Amino acid sequence: MSRTPEQTPAGENAGPAQETPAPESSASESPSLEDSLRQFGQAGREGLSAAVDAGRALRNLIAADIALARAALVRALVWLVVAAVFGASAWLLLMAWLVAVLNGFGLSWPLALAIATALSGAVAALGAWKMLRYFGDANLETSRRQLARFGLGRDDGDDGDSE
Repeated sequence: MSRTPEQTPAGENAGPAQETPAPESSASESPSLEDSLRQFGQAGREGLSAAVDAGRALRNLIAADIALARAALVRALVWLVVAAVFGASAWLLLMAWLVAVLNGFGLSWPLALAIATALSGAVAALGAWKMLRYFGDANLETSRRQLARFGLGRDDGDDGDSE
């Protein structure tokens, strides 16, 4: 059976545990107003110093992250060029194969070349149309409209909404 300070060895309650009373605080032990203000100021300076250190660490983290992103973007662009070169060469070989097959089916060389050219032109036109649609989505129209409502970013020739 475990004993608590309130119990006697016989298990009876002996009342509250008897502890030595803490010495009463005297007025001389409490810090003065000047000391309190000094401690408060010191805590404020330490807090400000910690905030400045955290800001510097965040700035360094963002700078390192931007440097990493810049390096990754350069590498991605290099591989984009490689993909474009090999994609173009594959397209040229595909068109050469198409011309050879069409010529093998009895079409003349000029007609086979015209069919390959028309196919290439159609794919290029589709790509240009899609590109223009995506650039249309990237013109920040909603942001421009909001800025115009605030009277910002409006050109002289732009009439805008007159509400």
